Amino acid sequence: MDLSIKRSVLIATAAVGVTLAGCSQVVPPHLKPIPPEAKALLAKKGMREDAPIFIRIFKEENELEIWKAKDDGRFHYFKTYPICNWSGKLGPKFKQGDKQAPEGFYRVSAKQMNPNSSFHLSFNLGYPNAFDKSHKRTGDYLMVHGDCKSAGCYAMTDALMEEIYAFAREAFAGGQEAFDVHAYPFRMTPENMRRHSKNKHYAFWRNNLYQGYKDFKKTKLPPKVDVCERRYLVNVGFTNGQAPDDPAAACPAYQRLPVEQIPRPPMFQEAQRKAPMSTVPQEQASSSPTPAAEASLSSGSTFGFAPPKPSVAGFAFRLNSTLSR
Repeated sequence: MDLSIKRSVLIATAAVGVTLAGCSQVVPPHLKPIPPEAKALLAKKGMREDAPIFIRIFKEENELEIWKAKDDGRFHYFKTYPICNWSGKLGPKFKQGDKQAPEGFYRVSAKQMNPNSSFHLSFNLGYPNAFDKSHKRTGDYLMVHGDCKSAGCYAMTDALMEEIYAFAREAFAGGQEAFDVHAYPFRMTPENMRRHSKNKHYAFWRNNLYQGYKDFKKTKLPPKVDVCERRYLVNVGFTNGQAPDDPAAACPAYQRLPVEQIPRPPMFQEAQRKAPMSTVPQEQASSSPTPAAEASLSSGSTFGFAPPKPSVAGFAFRLNSTLSR
């Protein structure tokens, strides 16, 4: 072969190789797969990639937790992610511009996911929710996002946000319609509640958030949450069978749904004792619910299982122009 022709062929081949290599490496952040280390942890804990998720946020501890549903219908602790930055102080958000990160019970659907966020990736918490609106609280674009910068949001590093986003994406692809996010000022242990008892926001925490925290600890089920009389009602059933449609109006007659606690199976107890303390938050060593408790809460549970679907790395989220941050 003529030397000049051979050189041209080699150059063309190299160019194609470089192009293909580049294509294989350029994956948009919102389509990146769950990292291998996280996949290994899923396998170790017997969790599916596309199983429903539940998220808890703790300001004082600078932590975001992901919990994953298993086949028993309950949510099990998966992993804790350090929050890079959040703004404001302990306490709820009141108005636009106060730079407070929200506290409360929020719910995130696929349309609240933003793959084109100015802060790498984000999902909108849905503030103000019904409770916030009943108190005439204002503000918008309250997110969990990347970029490690916050003006009222919960900011993660870009790498951690990609992983969290991937878990949400796969959960939606698996059939979850929306996931709950509970944002707390701190882990609401009795000790922490006593320590913060003089805080001006203590009544809000004690009367509105504490019950949800306690019930999840007992049942490992995201609690049923309603709003009336401008307050959260956690795990209650209304005698007329209808939830209140006006968060500021008087509450219809209701009764507390039973929330039961039973010991874990002996084999699980033994495994729990042998597990390194760093692998599971200490507060999570609580008991599981009885089948009766699960049945009593199932009508208000905020997740639903669908037949397993293939993982869809390219799951397309329907964007809302008002959630463009």
